[in-house]
Amino acid sequence: MKVTIAYIEEPPFGWTEADGTANGADIELADTILRQIGVTRIEHCLTTFGELLPGVAAGRWDMNVPLFVTPERASKVAFSQPVWGMEDGFLVRLGNPKALTSYSSIAERHDARLGIIAGQVQRDSAISSGVSEKQIAIFEHQADAIAAVLSGEIDAYASTALGNRIVASRVGSSVIEAVALERHTDDTQRTPPLGAFSFNRENVDLLRAVNQALRLYLGSPDHRARMAKFGLTDKEIDPAVMRAG
Repeated sequence: MKVTIAYIEEPPFGWTEADGTANGADIELADTILRQIGVTRIEHCLTTFGELLPGVAAGRWDMNVPLFVTPERASKVAFSQPVWGMEDGFLVRLGNPKALTSYSSIAERHDARLGIIAGQVQRDSAISSGVSEKQIAIFEHQADAIAAVLSGEIDAYASTALGNRIVASRVGSSVIEAVALERHTDDTQRTPPLGAFSFNRENVDLLRAVNQALRLYLGSPDHRARMAKFGLTDKEIDPAVMRAG
């Protein structure tokens, strides 16, 4: 049995090694689960974020690495059990020159520019907080957005707080830094946005098998140890485990 899973270049969730192999937290989890359900051949297909949902919906591959679950996306694809919960964060130049600590802080500064990857949920979060369309720059690839922060083309790049911390450590803390977004006091107890694998809505058998394996595996010592290698902690794992339970 062969399964092809699509991924994007977005450490620590997925990236391509120098030898062409795929690596990352989401790749590791997918490969582990697929082997558990008897898949003997796993292929990894590099794509852009904007192609993930159309690609799996059209049957160009079998499943996608996890992405945030939204009602709009769920109308196009079938989602698995959630596998992590993540809050947003910014990447900014060292010192955060414009003191950007939330989407609202960007909306309040008309000279602030925000970078977002095409199709990602951060755009909706920004718009709902009052950020104008003309303040937003859309990129196809994470590397281009990071380069735009470094060059000063944009003032912040929005992605997951965890992913941004990993990127900042790789790029170098002398030039760029990760900023965790401020949360309102009434948000402290809410469940962070959840991410899950996605499938063609007709691929019922694969979805069912993956879900059965995830229910048994998520939160296990082996799962936590594998994710820890990529920087994912109980903070990111437990929201999904609670939902699965």
